Amino acid sequence: MTASHPRHRRALAVPAGMAMATALAFLPNTAATAATAAPADARPAAVTADADADALSYVVNVRGGHGAPAHVRKAIAEAGGTIVTSYDRIGVIVVHSSNADFAKTLRTVRGVESAGATRNAPLPSAATTDTVTPKVLSASEVAEAQAEAADGQDPLQGLQWDLPAIKADKAHEKSLGSPRVTVAVIDTGVDDTHPDIAPNFDRAASVNCVTGKPDTSDGAWRPGAQESPHGTHVAGEIAAAKNGVGMTGVAPGVKVSGIKVSNPDGYFYTEAVVCGFMWAAEHGVDVTNNSYYTDPWYFNCKDDPDQKALLEAVTRATRYAERRGAVNVAAAGNENYDLAADEITDPVSPNDGTPSDRVIDPAECLDIPTQLPGVVTVASTGAKGLKSSFSNYGRGVIDIAAPGGDSTAYQTPAPPATSGLILGPLPGGRWGYMAGTSMASPHVAGVAALIKSTHPYAPPALVKALLYAQADATACTDPYDINGDGKIDAVCEGPKNRNGFYGWGTTDALDAVTR
Repeated sequence: MTASHPRHRRALAVPAGMAMATALAFLPNTAATAATAAPADARPAAVTADADADALSYVVNVRGGHGAPAHVRKAIAEAGGTIVTSYDRIGVIVVHSSNADFAKTLRTVRGVESAGATRNAPLPSAATTDTVTPKVLSASEVAEAQAEAADGQDPLQGLQWDLPAIKADKAHEKSLGSPRVTVAVIDTGVDDTHPDIAPNFDRAASVNCVTGKPDTSDGAWRPGAQESPHGTHVAGEIAAAKNGVGMTGVAPGVKVSGIKVSNPDGYFYTEAVVCGFMWAAEHGVDVTNNSYYTDPWYFNCKDDPDQKALLEAVTRATRYAERRGAVNVAAAGNENYDLAADEITDPVSPNDGTPSDRVIDPAECLDIPTQLPGVVTVASTGAKGLKSSFSNYGRGVIDIAAPGGDSTAYQTPAPPATSGLILGPLPGGRWGYMAGTSMASPHVAGVAALIKSTHPYAPPALVKALLYAQADATACTDPYDINGDGKIDAVCEGPKNRNGFYGWGTTDALDAVTR
């Protein structure tokens, strides 16, 4: 099966003004029954880069723990490379070079385990600006929701069907989570001035990692005016404060930080992602949320020397973050792919160059960080608790499921909620709806933060074990004909407590604070 549009983040866009009942009518492998919605990660055609910007970025992987050997540094310079930064603990060196044979040359150097270009487009990347457009709540919708809010609820909580779906509303009666726990949103940037995010923002754990090297200048973690609101939405889903303003996060008492890894063109390149995990590891982060895939390859194949190097670099970074105490949570993706299939046709890679249909084995070509060992892989469900029409799946790949939204044509929430999508904050003090596994992953990250709050000395392995043990076992949806057209849209395999649609089950916030 193939996807209809390239996506780098794990969200679907909802154009402002579109009727919410039809907002997700255009989804992979489903019949369009009404107006269509453009995916958040759809990309316009590339434009020409500056003529003198012909350098590419590379990662060079050596043995970790001792720094880059002198002879490797010398070889990098002789091959026309300039070292941007070196993550000595994991042996990943970030380099810029205009030499087309740079990676090939470095692979012959003693002590170099792998080397590869992190992109196809020269620096800066040759893409146009992002196109994500959430469905923004109007002032009248905010006022209406506020007037109907129940006692003890934040004004917009009645629109959040996703909270009772994982018993977060009941969990909040017991605990809001600990301010000593921090969840890092590795994403497009977080607007920490938003009234729902400001009370819980952890500035010390926030950074801009776009170049692959940490930028700690004030506000560097925020998205620019023309950049995606994706990270701000995700941050609010996790930890929007229960403060009488706006909405409520899954864990409204924990801290949230912003680690910006998406460049102004919307790409999440390897050097930035490595920087993000390393920063989280070194700054006391307890949970990371990763609602994206690492550009430019949707799947990174071990038999390709460039992709192998990218896979190795991010793997080292995620493992290091976990060794330092972080639980890494990632979105499964929105193409309705069976990630346990023998083969998948990937039509979008490389998304910063000239993509072509390539048939890959998802056991050998990995979506990173989603499919990396130790990472919690999250599938999306809609308002009826069924796998979202767009969500990737796969037995042995999906670990757990959580609300990410779906079209109301397929799954309609109970009143007073009016949208089958997920509400979250947007930069500039606004709120809006988005959907995708991007929105499912932060629900699990929030529950992991509640578990860590309840068991403050639990290492990542125990937090993950509790996360899975406490999930509500959810049986396969069989047959899965989400749009009712008489055709099977996906096949679920496995028992009730460990299957390809829901993994160990649907995440449970109440158990997280009571067990």
